[in-house]
Amino acid sequence: MSMSYYGYHRTSSKEQHLDRGIIEIRQYCEEHQLPLTNIFTDKQTGKNFNRPRYTVLVEDVLRPEDVLIVTELDRLGRNKNDILKQLQRLRDMEVRVMVLELPTTLMDISKMENTLAKLMLETINNMMLELYASMAQAEMEKKEKRQREGIEAKKLRGEWDDYGRPAAIDTDTFNQQFERVIRKEIGPTALRRELNLSHTTFYRYRDEYYKTHPNVAEEGRQENFK
Repeated sequence: MSMSYYGYHRTSSKEQHLDRGIIEIRQYCEEHQLPLTNIFTDKQTGKNFNRPRYTVLVEDVLRPEDVLIVTELDRLGRNKNDILKQLQRLRDMEVRVMVLELPTTLMDISKMENTLAKLMLETINNMMLELYASMAQAEMEKKEKRQREGIEAKKLRGEWDDYGRPAAIDTDTFNQQFERVIRKEIGPTALRRELNLSHTTFYRYRDEYYKTHPNVAEEGRQENFK
């Protein structure tokens, strides 16, 4: 049975042919004259790790002696345990995994005749895979933390109404409208209704306005919002 080469990648790009990871897999196969059969892709989202195409690839396509090529280990799982579990699953299927960011996986150890050297390289390779799996998990956790912090910062600035939903109104637009309240041309409740904002959202924008306009008299502020 002849081996087949497959790629797998999780892409965030709508135009998949422009995705960097897919380009890297194709370029590597072209440069090393590897007959790439197909690249399976799943669309990456922020909240889930659904991989329908990966499931098809592993359960219905890959056969013993086939080769699976990925750009990075984090394409195989959401954390270290998931990654190592998938690596073991593929190993049990006798599928070779090549990780482009990990040079030791690009060497075909099975063709080595020196048993001791082969054993040493296999040991090194397994150690490197576990190390990179740990690094991948740390990077994913760092990315998720940055995303959470970014969302919280947007909420505090009034640029994000609720998680996953864009700002209800542009901050500059609100400030311009709110100055009508300062000039007593309209009451705050009437303005809130006019702008179609919830009570919580309106007063969050209001508080942000006062932070950036310290010259507004405190007594005027109290008068407007009794």
